[in-house]
Amino acid sequence: MSPVIAPSDTAAATEVGSLAEMARRDGVEFIMATFTTMTGRPCSKLVPLRAADDLESGQMGFAGFAAGGMGQDPDDGDLIVLPDLSSYTPLHFIQRGLAMVHCDPVLNGKPHPFAPRQILREQVRRAQALGMNLKVGAEVEYFLVQKDENGFIHVADSTDTANQPCYDARGLIRQFDHLADVSRAMESLGWSPYASDHEDANGQFEQNFAYDDALITADRVITARYIIRMLAEKRGMTATFMPKPFVDRTGSGLHMHMSLWGEDGPLFPAANPADDATGFGLSGTALGFVAGLLDHADGLMAVLNPTVNSYKRTAALSTASGATWTPRYASYGGDDRSVMVRIPDNKRVEIRVGDGSACSYLAMAACLGAGLEGIRAQAHPGPPGADHHEGRPMLARTLMDAVEAFEGDAVVREVFDSVDPTAGVSDYYATLKRNEFYAWHDAISMWEIERYLTA
Repeated sequence: MSPVIAPSDTAAATEVGSLAEMARRDGVEFIMATFTTMTGRPCSKLVPLRAADDLESGQMGFAGFAAGGMGQDPDDGDLIVLPDLSSYTPLHFIQRGLAMVHCDPVLNGKPHPFAPRQILREQVRRAQALGMNLKVGAEVEYFLVQKDENGFIHVADSTDTANQPCYDARGLIRQFDHLADVSRAMESLGWSPYASDHEDANGQFEQNFAYDDALITADRVITARYIIRMLAEKRGMTATFMPKPFVDRTGSGLHMHMSLWGEDGPLFPAANPADDATGFGLSGTALGFVAGLLDHADGLMAVLNPTVNSYKRTAALSTASGATWTPRYASYGGDDRSVMVRIPDNKRVEIRVGDGSACSYLAMAACLGAGLEGIRAQAHPGPPGADHHEGRPMLARTLMDAVEAFEGDAVVREVFDSVDPTAGVSDYYATLKRNEFYAWHDAISMWEIERYLTA
């Protein structure tokens, strides 16, 4: 459950050359030019090799309104996407001759302020201006399910029924072919995968790969979700990153292990561990980073848990396995998986509240912005412990609660507005999420029928 493996030399993208040259070298015929919306949805055009130079020179346009979640109206101009060649990823294991490249949308020659990748780029740039570089390891959790003839979902492995299935050796091997294919794919891309495990819920799995610079890891989360989904489809299954697909089972998180690095190495360990009264051996930089996360926890919720379904996970009181593994308060602690910010060692912190619906770019950008504010303010997180709630109310119970907290958090909002402070990106995001809540609220659920039909 902990990405502790260091980054290795990346495979495909380290060799410098044009996009077309890289594609020809790898026998690629088509390139998926991909950008990600504010809802975390990857959008692509399939570009033949003959048009790779056109893509690289900025001649590929998208209608942002049609994609959704990009801050555009139907009468707005096309978003031009510029491929980041360092993200070039061959996908032969999905389709022979296919590759993906993540792109940065621009509008009228300027970075599009509503593009999540651009927002993360800006936060990384700000950290680097302070002599700091963010590295992130991500835990990607998901369920393997199938739909029956009535449209209801069930666990793809019908024999996966144990009350406590976490690490179950039999359930792991019954899905060996899928898990091994995903791991082989990651290995071929130079991601250094190091573990696949059966998670706490029936039908739930996690596959880990090495940590790296924030933008690289954010790209890989988007790519990994795509790889996992497509390989699952080949076996007649649906891989879902929905936070809480089953009422009585653990939800799926996107846990992020974050560390700041300077020219001489990691910045989180204290020069003299005895100077840290918390007992974790953290530097003032690390304590400030943790304090920033906790102080802005409520504002971060709408980013780390961005759907209505997210709060079925964070507000759950119990599951069939006996634990939800989801924090309920803005707390921190050591080797304690009930807290929002876990300190596995003095080199990194693990943010455990995020879920599988989070946009990896926005999640990392918002956490980095909050952490940097804590460092700037020389804040201290106070005493550790899951039960230390002094001055920290329970985390948001619904998406609407989270949106209201987001709107009241100037630091998190400024992260969203950082590419262009005049564009109103944070207002747009709040409206997007509020409308999502209202759309859910306007639907009639079976719970309401059963409760009120003859009341």
